[in-house]
Amino acid sequence: MSNSKSSKVLLPLIIAVSICIGIVVGNFFATRSFKFPVSTSKGSFNKINALLDIIDRHYVDTVDMHALKEDAIPSILAQLDPHSVYIPASDVERVNEDLEGSFSGIGVQFDIQNDTVMIVAVISGGPSEKLGILPGDRIIEVNDSSFVGSHITYETVLKKLRGKKNTTVKVGIKRSGTKETLHFDIVRGDVPIHSVDVSYMIDNKTGYVKISKFSATTYREFLNAITRLHAEGATQMVLDFRGNPGGYMDMAIAMVNEFLPRGSLIVYTKGRAFARENAFADGTGTAKNVNVAVLIDEWSASASEIFAGAIQDNDRGVIVGRRSFGKGLVQSGIPFPDSSIVRLTVARYYTPSGRSIQKPYTKGKDTDYEQDILNRFDHGEFDERDSIKLADSLQFRTIGGRIVHGGGGIMPDVFVPRDTAGFSSYYNKLYSHIYQFALDYADKNRAELKPFKTWQTLEAHLNTQPILEGLVEYAESKGVRKNISGLRKSQPLIQNLLNAYIARIMLGNDAFYPIIHQTDSTVKRAVEVLNEKGSSKS
Repeated sequence: MSNSKSSKVLLPLIIAVSICIGIVVGNFFATRSFKFPVSTSKGSFNKINALLDIIDRHYVDTVDMHALKEDAIPSILAQLDPHSVYIPASDVERVNEDLEGSFSGIGVQFDIQNDTVMIVAVISGGPSEKLGILPGDRIIEVNDSSFVGSHITYETVLKKLRGKKNTTVKVGIKRSGTKETLHFDIVRGDVPIHSVDVSYMIDNKTGYVKISKFSATTYREFLNAITRLHAEGATQMVLDFRGNPGGYMDMAIAMVNEFLPRGSLIVYTKGRAFARENAFADGTGTAKNVNVAVLIDEWSASASEIFAGAIQDNDRGVIVGRRSFGKGLVQSGIPFPDSSIVRLTVARYYTPSGRSIQKPYTKGKDTDYEQDILNRFDHGEFDERDSIKLADSLQFRTIGGRIVHGGGGIMPDVFVPRDTAGFSSYYNKLYSHIYQFALDYADKNRAELKPFKTWQTLEAHLNTQPILEGLVEYAESKGVRKNISGLRKSQPLIQNLLNAYIARIMLGNDAFYPIIHQTDSTVKRAVEVLNEKGSSKS
């Protein structure tokens, strides 16, 4: 190649390289000219803090640095796993309330009806009960200001009625039969949040306990419940964790300890920076000889799965329902000086057989993770056990040698599909109006319904009343046209739900659950399995 040709080839390359070097050098000196105080020590250099400092000092426009940092932290955690989260200081108290077992407020359960706050129930022993506030009362004023209208939401009600203990909120109440507005100065106090929704005897030997979450008071509530059921003759129990999202792990361990013999492994945890920790039963349980059925579904998670997994792997009872959620990551709360908290995943839960409870996830792909339940539904998992693909590579064995599967969540021993008997398109349209009608009916007929003190007598009375016809008319006024064939198909289901809602409004959960369970196929199947198990022992 001639020198001239070489020059033609090399010259553009030399120019390009020179330009690149110029850009790098120019940027270097531009940076140097601002004298940004950035440390380059590998041991101490923090790029994120350095970037935020540079933005704060030199960005062209004014930036809300606090908001920038608050937004940045969740973005970082989102690249880890679906359960590592950041809780701003303003939300910490609200987030913790459910798990601490109480909050400070006036002690009522309410609903919003016709843009007005109606008190559905008054919590026993709470501040409102002591002042004589009654179910059916309507709050129309708060702190001397009108409190009715379309702007009233559940969030605004909570903000007004909850508050620091021993502070006062003034409420004006409209009471049926009383013309003038009644005024009360309510001193806020501790209001208990119960995590054991109900416990009762299904029949003369089967106790039932519904646990909605694992809070600081759950073990005490649970122990009181099973002690009472023992006294009433329970030799077998149905423990319902359906819809229970979890909570404190130590509560689940203490509760399952009541059913296991000494030395039984309950659960173990381990993580990259955390050595394996085992939890064993201590043998002091009060229900070691009671037959147990544990109910789970796709919304049973975390501590619920620890309980179910310990019962299943120790061959201590039967798990009934549908595959659980699959939340087996352990979070540790790390507080910051401003009272905000990062709940960082530090370990995984494992059942006694060695199964990881956690379902698969891809880091930084929260959307896919959140779609899992919907995907299960689409694949028919709620209707057919065979639609669930269980990997042979993830087989484990219980202490009795039974095969159980890992791969995410707890697979029940007895699968019960979702119950669609009685469903119709008319029922689906009617459903959203049933509770509001029940609330309205109970309010208008409170004097007539008040003498009934048990769910049995109240249900018998309701079955003689034209409440179904009333519901149909009410729904028509809301735009739901009457459908004779749909009503005929769904009538038993609708009547049962109406009775249960009215009973809850009048008598509480102790009346609601026994009625609603009359059409609950999972509860019925659990009792059948327990009876079969009991018969095989005799």
